[in-house]
Amino acid sequence: MANYRCSRREVLSGAVGAMVGAAATKLGLGADAPSAKRIPIGLQLYSVREDCQKDLPSVLEAVAKMGYEGVEFAGYYGRSAKELRKLLDQNGLRCCGTHTGLQTLQGDALAATVEFNQILGNPFLIVPSMPHEKLATVEACKKTAQMFNELAEKLKEKGMYVGYHAHAGDFKKVGDQTAWDLFFSFCSPQVVMQMDVGNCLAGGGDPYASLEKFPGRSKTIHLKEHGGPPGVCIGEGQVDWKRVFHLCETTGGTQWYIVEQESYGQRSPLQTVQRCLENLKKMGK
Repeated sequence: MANYRCSRREVLSGAVGAMVGAAATKLGLGADAPSAKRIPIGLQLYSVREDCQKDLPSVLEAVAKMGYEGVEFAGYYGRSAKELRKLLDQNGLRCCGTHTGLQTLQGDALAATVEFNQILGNPFLIVPSMPHEKLATVEACKKTAQMFNELAEKLKEKGMYVGYHAHAGDFKKVGDQTAWDLFFSFCSPQVVMQMDVGNCLAGGGDPYASLEKFPGRSKTIHLKEHGGPPGVCIGEGQVDWKRVFHLCETTGGTQWYIVEQESYGQRSPLQTVQRCLENLKKMGK
């Protein structure tokens, strides 16, 4: 047996280290703290929609090779849920969401939408946009929120969520609040607040304040840059990404970071989303 002998200094050093580690854990700074848990990165396929229309299997293969771990659908390119699930599985990808119209979540359509997403393995049913009048007044926000709350209750037993995605127009003021904040103030915690950082800033909103105001509600979030030349990628514009990540990882309850890119400059869409991911990795994501 090896003869291990520790000096007094080593013993004291180890004791101090243990105390510091315990204190860090207590403060939420240790390995088990929410901020230490890595959040996977997905891609909203709307970013590369023309490529998907031409050859979806090749796009999914390319996206997986880049290092994306999941994809969010905004259309299914004429394929069934089983066909899509097979393509995802072949490439080691997960479905981190679907953008599905509000009409597909109402009445008799809801059951088919749930079944489709269950096959995909997707729990996040995100409404991408709504008519302006749905959030135009305090009463409209309250009524629309009630509809989402009822949907959330129906989906809860399926282990699924309904949510709403941010567009610039959602940050217009209704009274002394933005329509976005007002709507989510009436929503239950079960309704996902899918912030789009770039869209929020483009509409004059404050994404950091909203992320902080609604803890645990940002289960998925769209990472989109703001400012800079056409085709600016994540990390190359005006967004304070360090602050966004901190809020997501300590307050937002975020389960997926989702890249969405809508301008490309001199690059192709696939080259642009690859650069976004490379920049996120440089930021330690």
